[in-house]
Amino acid sequence: MGEGIGQFMPFILMFVVVYFFMIAPQMKRAKKEKKFAAELKRGDRVITKSGLHGKILELNDKDGSCVIETMSGKVKYERSAISMEMSLKLNAPATKK
Repeated sequence: MGEGIGQFMPFILMFVVVYFFMIAPQMKRAKKEKKFAAELKRGDRVITKSGLHGKILELNDKDGSCVIETMSGKVKYERSAISMEMSLKLNAPATKK
């Protein structure tokens, strides 16, 4: 009986390593992005994943979209299309060197 478990030990160890180095961080990132999208509010300056800069004018909870005002007009985007990292960098206070 001990030999049966011993044969599967490398596979179990591989799964544990893959979980902690790949799956868990990805789940944590997805949770953080979902929280970011839920906390968006009118007036926030954002950058979309395609690189469009703008300010949020309207948020629609029914279909998960938002209207972003850019220099060329208003554009309707999905909340999931807003880049969390770039928007946080845009709104972060400048640091002195």
